Amino acid sequence: MRATLTIALSGLLAMPAYAATLDIEVEIPKLNVAEYHRPYVAIWLEGADQKVASNLAVWYQSKDTAEGHGTKWLPDLRQWWRKSGRTLEVPVDGVTGPTRPAGTHALSFTTQQPQLKELAPGQYTLVVEAAREVGGRELVKIPFSWPATSAQTGKAQGTSELGAVSLTAKP
Repeated sequence: MRATLTIALSGLLAMPAYAATLDIEVEIPKLNVAEYHRPYVAIWLEGADQKVASNLAVWYQSKDTAEGHGTKWLPDLRQWWRKSGRTLEVPVDGVTGPTRPAGTHALSFTTQQPQLKELAPGQYTLVVEAAREVGGRELVKIPFSWPATSAQTGKAQGTSELGAVSLTAKP
């Protein structure tokens, strides 16, 4: 009897503990300024210890220009750079990409993707930071629990470099 019970339990342990999705929308506002540059944006998750648990996206100028290579300005994303950016070797497949124009940009992640695959259950904060040349810098945060046992939503509103930021976590 004991051997049968052990086999049944080991079969249960081999199955994934949960499947969930994390949907994020980030608005980059249209600014009416004389010299407009698309912002660099970093999107990541912090654990309760305020350390980076996962880098979700980093948007930057990825090509050489007359002003230099885009990675030169990544340290302007100060919070992200101090916590994670300086240790990364960019580009990072599935994380880094080009800057985005004004508008709302949607990202979606599942537990099957590397960004969430190893994320332990607990309390997290979605952090979105934006910095723009000849512009400002802004950071917004949205707390949430992972994995979601029921649908959770959170919203934050930027005031200059970011517009509305929303998060939806679903089981």
